[in-house]
Amino acid sequence: MDYSSSWLNSFLVRFRLSANLFLSQFEPLALLLAPLLTLFIARLLHSLLSVIHEKGLKATVLALSMRSIKLVPGVQSYIDAEKQKVVDKLQSGSKSKKEHWRTELPTTGLGVGVIEEMKDVKSNDADWKGKCSGTVYIGGSESEGHFSLINEACSMFAHTNPLHLDVFQSVARFEAEVVAMTADLLGCKEKASGGQVCGNMTSGGTESILLAVKTSRDYMKAKKGITRPEMIIAESAHSAYDKAAQYFNIKLRHVPVNKEFKADVKAIRKQINRNTILIVGSAPGYPHGIIDPIQELGKLADSYGICLHVDLCLGGFVLPFALKLGYPIPPFDFTVRGVTSISADVHKYGLAPKGTSVVLYRNHDIRKHQFVAVTEWSGGLYVSPTIAGSRPGGVIAGAWAAMMSLGQQGYLENTRKIMEVSKMIQKGIKEIPELFIIGNPDMTIVAFGSAVLDIFEVNDIMSGKGWHLNALQRPNSIHICVTLQHVPVVDAFLQDLREAVQTVKENPGPISGGLAPIYGAAGRMPDRGMVQDLLVNYMDGTC
Repeated sequence: MDYSSSWLNSFLVRFRLSANLFLSQFEPLALLLAPLLTLFIARLLHSLLSVIHEKGLKATVLALSMRSIKLVPGVQSYIDAEKQKVVDKLQSGSKSKKEHWRTELPTTGLGVGVIEEMKDVKSNDADWKGKCSGTVYIGGSESEGHFSLINEACSMFAHTNPLHLDVFQSVARFEAEVVAMTADLLGCKEKASGGQVCGNMTSGGTESILLAVKTSRDYMKAKKGITRPEMIIAESAHSAYDKAAQYFNIKLRHVPVNKEFKADVKAIRKQINRNTILIVGSAPGYPHGIIDPIQELGKLADSYGICLHVDLCLGGFVLPFALKLGYPIPPFDFTVRGVTSISADVHKYGLAPKGTSVVLYRNHDIRKHQFVAVTEWSGGLYVSPTIAGSRPGGVIAGAWAAMMSLGQQGYLENTRKIMEVSKMIQKGIKEIPELFIIGNPDMTIVAFGSAVLDIFEVNDIMSGKGWHLNALQRPNSIHICVTLQHVPVVDAFLQDLREAVQTVKENPGPISGGLAPIYGAAGRMPDRGMVQDLLVNYMDGTC
């Protein structure tokens, strides 16, 4: 024991002398800075590797290259000037209109005369009747029929606010019944659902998605202790998930769709790790109207013990009825094991007033994590179920009126009409040799592109004919979201589309005032950060 201790002391003395002798050749300041510099380089490398892991090597190298180029004198100012030209092009026409917008209250109020001014301003809106992709889902004229009914319902409860449950008990009942009726459509009474489906009304699909993401984050933190949450979505999933990721500090992983333009289950599985809280399926996806493999995603979520949200914002009030009509609709609701939450918009195919959606959860244990409770506020005890505090009771009443007035038979008949029109449009597009349909649409959205024409030029021609379609990317295409407004004009749409294709075929090249060059350039632009800047600058100038 004494010998071992002596040997160890001798070794430490020799090591100390050798170390001091070696370090004596360096400046004391260098010895002080070396560990700090090493730590800095290590942190820098760690950050770089994290960025590469998140965005990929190609995107990271491109971003670094663009930053380096912008350091060259004059380059940044040139890029800014070119970006402004694009923004001005996108905003062309809107600036001149803003010149006459009011910037202060009138000295003397207009009284009831304000209605005439509103009618005058409204007369300048685009003619949306039968011409818009989605947008207005109710059929007919806005002064009669179902329009008139929900307008009356909304005005009757325009002064109400469900925040005050003790005062406006009628609106509280309407909301509960809208949620219950929607849950009934989506499998809540089937044994596989667990019999505890619950939810709330929200202001729209985006809020429903935001709440589902926030709830999943907090539920998984309580269940599995996840503090660095991540979620995985297909490229076809709605951009509201990107918004939720930014709002709630969640790392978002995008995966490509498969050859059928559905969420790629294998690609999603590869991205799952210990921080994954949520995966997403769409029924259908907004871009192409294609239903993701919800059953497979449900099995995946269940096996890993994570959440699965199904985006039924478009399909919630169509797919249950399309299934009854005999269309081959794959499983999509709470009857699928593993589905933990669903969003469904009542203000789309539910034909309710704008600003009404529903978010549903498999059980109360999950939904409780949606609520915000504050116990230490001097204003009293506070608890709120959704993002908004005060909410307009009028649109809730309008949603209840819409669902009650139509009933199951009404929705069945509406679904029959729009599904038939969707099939007619698909058939008509297939007969135009220059066009092809993206994937195999399951519902009422038909996306189409071209291998021989600039599809955005076709879109510009259609815009000139009064049609308002949606431009898509990856691949470049446009789509129409079929509503009841399109039932009487489907032949006119197909005729105009044939003429637009023929015009572009005979006279290729952008039309004056068209946005095809901008859409095309944005799609080809490798620096997505620059495209993001363009969008932000555009929005900054329009609101």
